Formats: sequence, C-alpha cells, structure tokens
Amino acid sequence: MGKAKIISLSFLLFFTLSLYAKDYKASDFGAKADGITLNTCSIQKAIDYISENGGGRLVFEAGNYLTGSIYLKSNVTIQLNYGATLLGSTNPFDYIKDKYIGWMSMIFSVKQENIGITGQGTINGRGFITANNMVNYIHRGIYTDPLKLDRPNETNRPQNVYFRECKNVTITDITLKDPASWNQTYDQCKNLYVDNIKVDSKSYWNNDGIDVVDCDGVVIKNSYFDAADDVICFKSHDAMSICQNVVVSNCVGRSSANGLKFGTVSRGGFRNFKVTNLTIYDTFRSAITFAAVDGGIIENIVVDSVRSINTGNVIYLRIGDRWSQGKKPGMNGITISNVYAEVPFTKPDAGYNYEGPVEDLPRNISPASIVGLPEYRIQNVKLKNIEIVYPGAGNPLYAKRGLTPAELDSIPEMRTAYPEFSQFKELPAWGIYIRHADGIELENVTFTALKKDYRPGIVMDDVKGASLKGTKFNEPGSEGKKQIVQYKSENVTIE
Repeated sequence: MGKAKIISLSFLLFFTLSLYAKDYKASDFGAKADGITLNTCSIQKAIDYISENGGGRLVFEAGNYLTGSIYLKSNVTIQLNYGATLLGSTNPFDYIKDKYIGWMSMIFSVKQENIGITGQGTINGRGFITANNMVNYIHRGIYTDPLKLDRPNETNRPQNVYFRECKNVTITDITLKDPASWNQTYDQCKNLYVDNIKVDSKSYWNNDGIDVVDCDGVVIKNSYFDAADDVICFKSHDAMSICQNVVVSNCVGRSSANGLKFGTVSRGGFRNFKVTNLTIYDTFRSAITFAAVDGGIIENIVVDSVRSINTGNVIYLRIGDRWSQGKKPGMNGITISNVYAEVPFTKPDAGYNYEGPVEDLPRNISPASIVGLPEYRIQNVKLKNIEIVYPGAGNPLYAKRGLTPAELDSIPEMRTAYPEFSQFKELPAWGIYIRHADGIELENVTFTALKKDYRPGIVMDDVKGASLKGTKFNEPGSEGKKQIVQYKSENVTIE
C-alpha cells in the first residue's frame, strides 16, 4: 500500500491539534456531574455554542454526566478527563432514532468535520438496563418492535457512538463500555483516527467492538477490545461505496463472535488494508474472517503478525451470493503471514456474559478454510510463516466426511447462507480446506494436531494453481498417512 493510500499522519496531527483551539467547561453550560440530572439539553447547547463560535473542546471534569442522544458538531471535541463519564440514560425514550441514519445512539454526528472524543474518561451506555427496559416497553405495547428472539432490533437500541459521513474524526484514549446495541460505528467517514482506546462491550446482544462502514482513510491502533460480538468489524452497506485505505496495528481483542472481520454486509467491498500485530484470544468464531457474500470485492489485503490463542477457528475466507443483486462478488490478493494460533477442543468463550451459540452438532473441530463458489472463485491468496495447533481427535464415529468423489461433492455450496466457519458442519480436512480457488500459496506453514485425527491435513477441491512450499504436519501416529488430498484440482506443486 503506497503512501498515498494511507491517511497522512501529519495531516491527522494538524486537524487534531486544530480542535484544541479553546476549552469550555461543560459545567459552565449547566451540566451536572451527579449521575441523576439529565444533561442532554445542556450538553447539546454547549456543543452548538462551541461549533458556532470557532470550535474547541467541551471539557468534562470528573463525575457522572447523565445524557440521552446528543449531536456532535463541526470543530468540536468532547474531552473526557480522567474520572469523567458520559452516562447513558436507561430510559429508551431519551434516545433519538435518527431518521437519516435509522439507528439510535448516545452520541451522533452527521456530515460534520474536525470532530473528536478524547481524554481518559468513559462513555458508559448502561446497555443491559436500557435494552431490558425497551423489552418491557415492547411487551406492554408502548414501543413497536418485532422482538425477534426476545430482543429488540439492533436499530431500536442505542449505540454509544454513531458518526455518519464525517471528515477528520479523532477518537483517542477513552473507554467505551456497555452499549445496548453495536458500540461505535463510523459510516462513510473520511480520515478516521482511533488510538489507545479501551472497549468493554459485552453487556447485551450484538455488542461489537468497533464497526467501520464504507470509510476511506482509517487508522486503528494500540487499542483493546472485549466484545460480545465481532471485535474489529469492517462493513460495506452501500453497493456504490467501498471501505478502503485502512491501517490496523497493535490491537488486542476478544469476542464471542469473530476477531478481525470483513462483513457480514459486504455490498461494495474492501480494498487496500494493512493489519499488523493483532492478538485475538478466547474468541468463539474465527480470528480472521473475510466474507464477500453480498456482491462486494475484497482485494489487496495484508495481515501480518497475528497471535490467536484459544480461538475456535483461525482463518475463514468465504465468497457467497447472499444479497448480491446481480453484482459479482470477488476476493483477490490476500496475504496472511507470521501467524501463531491455538484452537481448543472446548468452547473458547465459555463463561462470558453473552456466549456464542451452541453449534449444530455433530461436528469435529473445523479446519481453516478458503471457500469460494464455482463461478466466483477466490484468487491469489498467500499464507506464509503460519503455525496452527489443533486439538486433533477428529472421530469418524462421531461425525464423518469421507474422501470419495460422492462424499466431497456432497458438501453443500451454501451460497446464500450466513458465512461462518462452521456452516458446512463436518469438513474433510483437519488443517485447511480449500475449494473453488485459484492461485493459492502456502509457504512455511505448519499444522499440528495434538491427537490423531481421521482426516487428512489438507483437502483441495477444485483448486486451479497452488504452491505448497515447506508445508509440515505434526500428528501423532500418522506415519505414512497421506496428508494432502487433491480433488478436481490442477497445477498443484508441492515442495
């Protein structure tokens, strides 16, 4: 990724410092830090005043500032000093469902520029209480919602932050916790800088770490995420837009869903990403999931230096045809390197507040997977310097997928299904399964099984062009076992 593709740090510094032109105390506008007084109007008046008078920081000293929905305006930064908390109201009617965005949030910003939330304070949505209050209102007929699975729709529960079509956004040093829905969403924004934030987002269903939707020019670094749902999630809601020019570095995450995820909504696509030094632990689904299932593209992606510990799956690359509406999904030019991963035999997120669902069984431990469709093939993927440690112990008497042509052909395409690594149930490999793909390279990749598994390490089905260099298998009692199986594949070289 060239310099022109990455957001300029000098430019970021310029617009960040420009926000600090003048400080205004929230208390001077009547905001009370008692955790009881509803400060929505006072905070909004302060933001409006600062924006209309040249910009600056709205400073919150230590204390609890109760609020409903507020709108951040151009050239204003919310500065949360140490000990200061923006405390979400637990009354759902204190939140606006923005008509343009279609979501609820505590802090909105729409079509603004040079904005930020900084400092060592906290945004606390108190989402568990708020969401359950909403459930109560729905049951009583006060609020209309389908209440699927006895939970309000995501759009009818407040996020902590939702910024739409904003330019020059800075989010640094703060803690975001306990939203009622997704946590923080940056939608069609340009120049987004996130640094050194802490996220505790597991108080209710659908609590993500961070969602970046169709943004251009993004830096996310030095941050920690503990989420009930996806950790660092990139989405593409608009078929005419794309999420692009993104750098993620030095982040740690835990999830009862996925770690680093592209999708699920993927209408436009994702292009020019560099992700480095990522740690994922105690995570129910995949450490890395790239899903092009709605007609979008995923291209020119580099993921380097990943440590995945106690994670249900490591790599899942998937093309589907769910909501494509005539567009052709694609995935091309993916490099994943320098990965160490351990997959457990037991449920990796057991004991957390909102665990991932119990999977349909029987199913032995799933391999890493690269799975396209016959007409939409995954192209040019390189896996380099990777070690994945599996529990092994795949048992054909529990669940079996054999290697005969009929058994391999019986694996469903599932083109319209929600993309998850376990969607096919039993797969025929314990290390990695590759299907409908071209130009696949494995260089210095080691698969270790702690116990003997009935399946081979690698199965390639309809792969055109593959290179395996230095691929190793460590599996007890596997002397003489054929670890690499090719089916309907061609131009495969093994060194």
